[in-house]
Amino acid sequence: MQQELESLAALASKGDKNAFGTLIRAHEACLYRIAKTIVYSDEDCADAIQEAVLKAYRSIRSLREPKYFKTWLIRILINECHTLLRKKKKTVPFAELQHTPTESDDYGHIEMIDIVNHLEEDLRVVVTLFYIEDLPLKEIAELLDQPVGTIKSRLYRARCTLANLLHIHNGSKKDLMI
Repeated sequence: MQQELESLAALASKGDKNAFGTLIRAHEACLYRIAKTIVYSDEDCADAIQEAVLKAYRSIRSLREPKYFKTWLIRILINECHTLLRKKKKTVPFAELQHTPTESDDYGHIEMIDIVNHLEEDLRVVVTLFYIEDLPLKEIAELLDQPVGTIKSRLYRARCTLANLLHIHNGSKKDLMI
């Protein structure tokens, strides 16, 4: 799968529109999850993703390493999310932090997402990239333009905060399973 994505990225960087479209469809769930951790509302997520995809499409020829397409795209998305927040200059109401459960969601997973959403943005983004998107520490560090040590520290702080939040929510500490 990774090999296939790399070859699609190589084709896209040479101007293949179909390859670019396939890459975006392959990463759309990842883009949504990351945007949601930063901007919260679905409308803002859609706006940020749309702008990120447009910018990526316009500058795809500047992609130097096809194997880093996902990292490159996520970096563009994170920048777009921050630009959107700066433009809106708004604070997120606490009510928007709550995850709306659906019938098909597993309650433990819902609770964990709800608790992760209570983390500070820098911790929330690192947790999402590491645990949900399964990116390695080095790649997260490059993506966020931070030293690997900083990313490790943020993960540690996030784990400690999550453990405390789980203790508050459940009255006893749980194993931290994300």
